[in-house]
Amino acid sequence: MKIAFHAPLKPPDSPRPSGDRRMARLLMKALIASGHDVRLASRISTRDATGNPQRQARLAALGSRLAERLVRRYTAPGGWNPDLWFTYHLFYKAPDVIGPVVANALSIPYVVAEASHAPKRAKGPWRVGHVEVEAALARADLVIGLNRRDRVCVEPVMGVLAQYKTLLPFLEIGPTEAKAVARDALIRKHGLISDAVWLLAVGMMREDAKLQSYRVLANALACLDSSTPWQLIVVGDGPARTLVEETLGPNTVFAGLLLDTELSRYYAASDLFVWPSVCEAYGMALLEAQSSGLPAVAGDSGGVSAILRDGKTGLLCQEGDAGSFARAVDRLLDDSQQRCDMGKAALSVCAREHGFNNAARCLDEMLVDALARFGRGA
Repeated sequence: MKIAFHAPLKPPDSPRPSGDRRMARLLMKALIASGHDVRLASRISTRDATGNPQRQARLAALGSRLAERLVRRYTAPGGWNPDLWFTYHLFYKAPDVIGPVVANALSIPYVVAEASHAPKRAKGPWRVGHVEVEAALARADLVIGLNRRDRVCVEPVMGVLAQYKTLLPFLEIGPTEAKAVARDALIRKHGLISDAVWLLAVGMMREDAKLQSYRVLANALACLDSSTPWQLIVVGDGPARTLVEETLGPNTVFAGLLLDTELSRYYAASDLFVWPSVCEAYGMALLEAQSSGLPAVAGDSGGVSAILRDGKTGLLCQEGDAGSFARAVDRLLDDSQQRCDMGKAALSVCAREHGFNNAARCLDEMLVDALARFGRGA
């Protein structure tokens, strides 16, 4: 199957991208692994973070021109003509102004992965993006959901013949460095206390829900009752770093932005992953931590509960509730055996349900079915 793929991807050699862009790359890689001819049609980002009508109009015009250019290229004699269009991540701040136009012009299926629909945005600064999202979802033949909570608002605006299917977030799970070796390396690098429980938080530092998560984390850690010694390691960077550093206490080591190969050592060395997950879709860092055998305490938002099995691989808390978060961290600080058991369970669950090969197979089946329903063979 020839697939035109659209996602706001950065070049492969750029610094560690955001979680959604890592998932976009994984989706593209999974499609290629299934034998499909996948080509990046566009990496343009239509995201408007501030609700600026002028910017939205410029992006829509740019998208329209790019769509026309792609249609000319695909329909030219001897041109590469896709069987299916695949767009990753569609929401009111970042509508798809390219895919539906191309899919209509070529009469091919239009597929969206990780789409959300927010009825409350029908009015306000993002109303244009909201309308464009509704139009795209009405045109979609298949919507693939990675966040189980998106379905309730997305499905009602989809076309009558369209299907909504769920795909669990996934990643490539590699070998984990021995804990003792990883800890020794980080002790030398950061001067960490060897007999303390190491708490790990991984998140970009932006003045949005990420900063809210850091503030909930700081409030929770300030309320801990446990007498067990602990240290917090924070991995991440961004424009709100100064605010994050001011928010978290002196018992914190800031490791900055790390490459994936470096970050894997921090997962291996740590004892407990802690992230309040305010307004989180599902959390790639949480998935990475669990796949490294790291138990976690997280806020129950978005699709987090599809990754963290409450009471089995970690503990879920009410979103934004610093008190319940503190109690959960206290519980695991004082129980090393439960941390160990949850870490083993996390490793097992991720290998069984969030592995790359299984996701590639499921994704392939979904697209082959979508193409068949559209009236074409794979």
